[in-house]
Amino acid sequence: MAEGPAAAPSCFSEDDFYCPVCQEVFKTPVRTANCQHVWHFPVKFCNIPPRITMVTKLSGEVPVDQKLAIAMPISKKDQKNDPGSNRPVRLTSVPGKVMRQIILSAIMWHVQNNQGIRPSQHRFTKVSSRSDAISDNGEMANSQILQGETSGHPTFKCPLCQEANFTRQRLLDHCNNRHLIQMVPVICPICVSLPWADTNQVTRNLVGHLNLRHRFDYGEFVPAPETTEADVDGGIDQDIFDINEALGLDLFEGDIRLHGERNSIIGDNYRWPHVIPYVLEDSLEMNAKGLILKAFEQYRLKTCIDFKPWEGEKNYISVFKGSGCWSSVGNLQEGLQQLSIGSNCDRIGTIQHEFLHALGFWHEQSRSDRDDYVTIVWDRIQSGKEHNFNKYDDKTSDFLNVPYDYTSVMHYSKTAFRNGTESTIITNIPDFMDVIGQRMDFSDYDLQKLNRLYNCSSSLSFMDTCSFELENICGMIQSSDDNSDWQRLSQVPAGPNTDHTNMGECKDSGYFMHFDTSTGEEGSIALLESRILYPKRGFQCLQFYLYNSGHTSDRLYVLVREYTSAHPNGTLRFIEEIKGSPETYWQLHHVSLNVTSKFRVVFQGVRGSGVSNGGLSIDDINLSETQCPHHVWHIRNFTHLLNTSPAGVAGRIYSPPFYSSKGYAFQVSLYVNGTTDNPFNLGIYLSLISGANDDHLQWPCAWQQGTMILLDQHPDIRQRMSNQRSITTDPLKLTGSSSDYFWDRPDKVGSPATFPNGTTFRRGPALGIGAFLTHERLRSRNFIKEDGVYILLTMEDISHLLSTEPSVSPTVVSTTSASSIKPDPNPTPTHKPNISTEPTTTPGSVTRPEGTEGPSFCAENPCENGGVCVLVDRAPVCRCPAGDGWWYTGQKCERKGSTRENTVIAVSSTVTVFVVMLIVTITTALCLKKKYRKGKENRESLTLEEVEVSATGEKAMGTRAVGVGGSKLQAALADLQAGKGAAAVSFGLGCRDHLGPFQTGPVGWGDRIPGGFLNNPDK
Repeated sequence: MAEGPAAAPSCFSEDDFYCPVCQEVFKTPVRTANCQHVWHFPVKFCNIPPRITMVTKLSGEVPVDQKLAIAMPISKKDQKNDPGSNRPVRLTSVPGKVMRQIILSAIMWHVQNNQGIRPSQHRFTKVSSRSDAISDNGEMANSQILQGETSGHPTFKCPLCQEANFTRQRLLDHCNNRHLIQMVPVICPICVSLPWADTNQVTRNLVGHLNLRHRFDYGEFVPAPETTEADVDGGIDQDIFDINEALGLDLFEGDIRLHGERNSIIGDNYRWPHVIPYVLEDSLEMNAKGLILKAFEQYRLKTCIDFKPWEGEKNYISVFKGSGCWSSVGNLQEGLQQLSIGSNCDRIGTIQHEFLHALGFWHEQSRSDRDDYVTIVWDRIQSGKEHNFNKYDDKTSDFLNVPYDYTSVMHYSKTAFRNGTESTIITNIPDFMDVIGQRMDFSDYDLQKLNRLYNCSSSLSFMDTCSFELENICGMIQSSDDNSDWQRLSQVPAGPNTDHTNMGECKDSGYFMHFDTSTGEEGSIALLESRILYPKRGFQCLQFYLYNSGHTSDRLYVLVREYTSAHPNGTLRFIEEIKGSPETYWQLHHVSLNVTSKFRVVFQGVRGSGVSNGGLSIDDINLSETQCPHHVWHIRNFTHLLNTSPAGVAGRIYSPPFYSSKGYAFQVSLYVNGTTDNPFNLGIYLSLISGANDDHLQWPCAWQQGTMILLDQHPDIRQRMSNQRSITTDPLKLTGSSSDYFWDRPDKVGSPATFPNGTTFRRGPALGIGAFLTHERLRSRNFIKEDGVYILLTMEDISHLLSTEPSVSPTVVSTTSASSIKPDPNPTPTHKPNISTEPTTTPGSVTRPEGTEGPSFCAENPCENGGVCVLVDRAPVCRCPAGDGWWYTGQKCERKGSTRENTVIAVSSTVTVFVVMLIVTITTALCLKKKYRKGKENRESLTLEEVEVSATGEKAMGTRAVGVGGSKLQAALADLQAGKGAAAVSFGLGCRDHLGPFQTGPVGWGDRIPGGFLNNPDK
């Protein structure tokens, strides 16, 4: 660039070309040969005289070879001499990158000369939500306004972002830093510069306008290149009810499909079993299928509700892509029960919401006590939608003695069914106005109600959590196999100063476990072991926070002590080593385990060789039977970024590069203060980038699901409400109107980019969410902790979900079973017809085709009561239906049992056995008492010494005594006394104490006994 500007000519020919840099005039055919500034204009704003009065149309994404147009007036001197000569010269083509500099250079010249920018000279626009940026003709137009004098110095407003109070130099620096590639003008550069311009004809489709109005004068205009970012939500944060309303659905309360009369969840008939059968229909979008499975994992982690693929059960949920997002309430007992996850419903909070309906829950603001907590503004509700705000009485819905929940995932948002721009629901506590309507995750009270309704005492995949707030340290033990110990502390001089749980905000609390490496010898070991844990799934994820205030050589090892029948005392198995330089903050770590037998988690601290001032500290441990995230992106000093980052690309930050399990390289970008379309939101986007494995991968990238989770750093994993979204790579998706595949190899469809270390690479198009999370919700939970946020990233292959329907069509049960639910006489016409879910043969006689997967069904169904016959080892077996409190048994499911019947039988049997035992005990006691009393009376009587019996006409003779006891003795004596005996008999009893007062010794022949002698020894 020349040091001094050359003198400009007094007039221009229509074929002349004027360079704004060297200020020389060239004829059009030779301009590129003689002037190099057109192609190599420096990337810097500069001061240029006011010869450029017009700006152009394209944004900063324009490639170098894109041609733009400018118009230039003649000099002021000539204008003064010839007022009619104030018309632009012929527009001349220059590169887009040059025009971007020229546009703002012209602005800066006016700023530095205190002229300001008149709307007739420069009209700029950017995509913005500011109402003050809308011109009369509907176009987005910002004009720089010269502000009033401040302390004798003029200040200026930026024409692009409307920020004010800049000095000339500060405005120049501001534009260089903020708007170098940000301008998106839509005002026609030709019409505005002409005296006869009609600005009302200018539309947002600038290229179409140029071709329509100016094509014959200036030739064909080339459209601007499309943006390299796409928003899956179209830039709009739509709730469930917004989606359904836009589709014209007239559902009860916006997303509930009723069947005849409103049904009640009171009673067991409307509850599902704890393991719910489901079918994912092939109509579902792939991204939705992956998210549904993730939602099931959240149910397993936080409740006792589980989901299993349908295998012939009578009642099950069939999830399909219908029109909108909706579900029925409770188990309708009708066999196939539909649940729709349509377009834009693929958010985990939305899926949780609809499945909670299916499990039996209504909306939170429909509770009978809701007027104590929220106010419904009826005149702001759309006409005809007032019934969506009705309350239920206690006979229809039970809130299970749980307080009203502003944070429930089942609560309406403040804008639900509004007829204008004002809120239809106002919370009686103002702090919750921006809280209601969240679709991030279950709230604590959501989980309490669900667990109470289904009698859950524990969750399925959760194993343990510990924040060390209690002195028993969650049942952890100090091992005897070490020579040092972990200590429970609240602070360490060298750090940490606080625990991670409370961050020092709670007095007399906030503890963590610390291994001191500042003392002791090199190699000192401290072992901290968890309580014994019992796995169910064979894979676990250990999550904890580590603070390293020791030395780089200090180590933390994670091990497991496994107990088996072969090793009942346990064996240690190494899992992972954690090392690194000391830091002044807590760091999040994930460790994947794969334990199948009972075990303990072991933290082993080892003192290194270097000099340490502190040690190793751990806090907020969580263990669950879930999959660990693949990568963690830790963003520190986040509050500073929120306060200083501008909206749009200037405030965008990039993650480090990551690799998926399949080898694809990817990167995540975060708009800290939102995009220009969605300010005051976090925006997040996913891009594929060029990587080391690209030559060996399949392109376009097919069915890789990237999940981005903004972590809620609550110490208990069950109470976290993290915000997550997923993006799935569809190999057939195109980049806008071009024929390139969106997820093709970045070297082919990407743009050049550079890592902070100077390494160059190619970044492909980005897909994401502009309204990922509002700043209000960002501050409502523990997303920001220790002035940092964590984004958990996972990219996994979900191609196995392409076909998820069972090979045998599920049978539709048309009867209503024992419930009082009636079929809907007027079903909504937008619901998906039951094409793939109706039987192809008679119910109960479905046969699986050969060569397909799935259960093998019998040719004939002998099962009763809705049972399903399947082949097990080629033998027919009935699979009987079962509910939460009832079941069918028997070879043909002919017998019905229930929890109540079993309870009655068990109680009756117990009572019967008790009564019989009581009767036997009482009878035995009475007999023993009576026998004891008789024995006592006999001992008090005289001893019978001898008895003499004689018979008439017979010779007395002695005989040896014969012992007779009891009633026989009395009968014999009576017979003898009556004269019936033929001989005299002598009786001798050998047991005086037990048999009464008779003679106990032997009686000799001829001895006298009462009544006669013993004679005739032969008898």
